Amino acid sequence: MNDLNILDVPKRYSELEDKCKEIGFSMPSDIYIGTLLKTMITSKPNSNFLELGTGIGLSLSWMLEGMDLASKLISVDNDSKLIEIAKYYFEDDKRLELICTDGSEWIKNYKGELFDLVFADAWPGKYSEIDEILDLINVGGMYIIDDMLPQTNWPEGHQKNVDALIDYLESRADFNLTKMNWSTGVIIAIKVF
Repeated sequence: MNDLNILDVPKRYSELEDKCKEIGFSMPSDIYIGTLLKTMITSKPNSNFLELGTGIGLSLSWMLEGMDLASKLISVDNDSKLIEIAKYYFEDDKRLELICTDGSEWIKNYKGELFDLVFADAWPGKYSEIDEILDLINVGGMYIIDDMLPQTNWPEGHQKNVDALIDYLESRADFNLTKMNWSTGVIIAIKVF
C-alpha cells in the first residue's frame, strides 16, 4: 500500500498551499488529515459538520469535497485575515458558514443542531471547552483531532497539554476512540451514548 498516492485532491488545494507560502502561514493542516476528513464526511450524508480552526482553508477544502449537497458545515476561526482568504475561495458554497469569532465564546453560546462530525484544529474544542464540544456531538458522531505527535511549532511544555487531553479522552465512557501514530498524530472518537 502506498499512502503517498493521494487521489482526488480538491481543485483549490494547490492554490491554498501557494497562499500559505505567500503569507507565511505556518500551521497548515497535513494533506493526510484532509484525505481522512473527506472519507469520514462522505460516510455521513445529510449531516451537520463543524471545523474549529479554519486556518487558510486546507482541511476545509477536503471537508467540502466529501460533503453531499444536503449537508452543512460551520467553520470557525478568530483570525479575520484567514477568514477573508477562506471566503475568497469558498464563499460561493451555500453549504458553508464561515464565522470569525473567538472559538471559546462561540462554543459556549452555540444553540443550534448537534454535529455529526467535529474537526477540532484549534485550542477551543481541543484543549479548552472540551466537555462543551463533546456534548454537541450526536450519538454515532465523530470527534477528530490531529497534531497529537510532537510538532516543530509547539511551544515549550505543550506535550503536557497533549498528554492530559489524551488521558481525558481515554477516560470518557461515552466515546470509543482510536489513536493513530500516522500523519501528525490523529485521534478519532465516536460518541456511543
